Amino acid sequence: MSNLRTSRIRLAAAAATTVLAALSLTACDNGTGTKDEGAATASTSATPGTEAGSGTPESSSTRTGSTGTDTGTGTGTAADAKPTSAAASKAPAASRTSAAGSSSAATPVTCEGSTTKTVAAPLTRPVNHLLLTVTNTGSRTCFLYGSPAVRFGEAQSVPPTIEDSQPQAVVTLEPGQSGYASVNLSATDGSAANGHTAKSLTVHFQGRSLSGSVGKAATPALPAKGVYVDDSLKVTYWQQDMNDALSW
Repeated sequence: MSNLRTSRIRLAAAAATTVLAALSLTACDNGTGTKDEGAATASTSATPGTEAGSGTPESSSTRTGSTGTDTGTGTGTAADAKPTSAAASKAPAASRTSAAGSSSAATPVTCEGSTTKTVAAPLTRPVNHLLLTVTNTGSRTCFLYGSPAVRFGEAQSVPPTIEDSQPQAVVTLEPGQSGYASVNLSATDGSAANGHTAKSLTVHFQGRSLSGSVGKAATPALPAKGVYVDDSLKVTYWQQDMNDALSW
């Protein structure tokens, strides 16, 4: 009996030892002593659509925002290097408009009544003379070609031009500048025929071809009493200097 009791005690102790060992192994497998294979697999294998190790899904809005941040804050991006399509299309058009405007403004034109002011002034020296002064009131340079084609009153023809008064170059008027011509109204000795008093004057401007008139005519005022003219009436070419106009 003594031996049987001893045997049972040993068996019970061995069983207890086995149970304690099993409990100890279980505790270690749960992370207290050894690495849990299931946990390792979960931590090293990132779920699709997540940042590895973060556990946070990367949504489509997150990806878009990140891309937008890189474009907006980066130095030398395509957005910074190139203007918008609207700006690119406007700049050349503005340059073309500016260039065309400058070219147009720089092109000289023929002087005529709409871009000039004409004044007719009777002179005491030389006697029986009238001085025509034409001032460029436009924004472009203009050319005074040939001589003034003048008509006093209801005259049907224009007087001849004094050929010897032809200048060496065409009279050129910058904006604000003036050109001149003189009109010999009548013979000083009264020998010419068909003398009469005229109270109105029309001045026509010649073009480069010197054939006919161009543009608008000028109608400068004459003295209230009018001016006396006869068949000796003649005019000079347009002159750049007033003294040259008065020397004929």
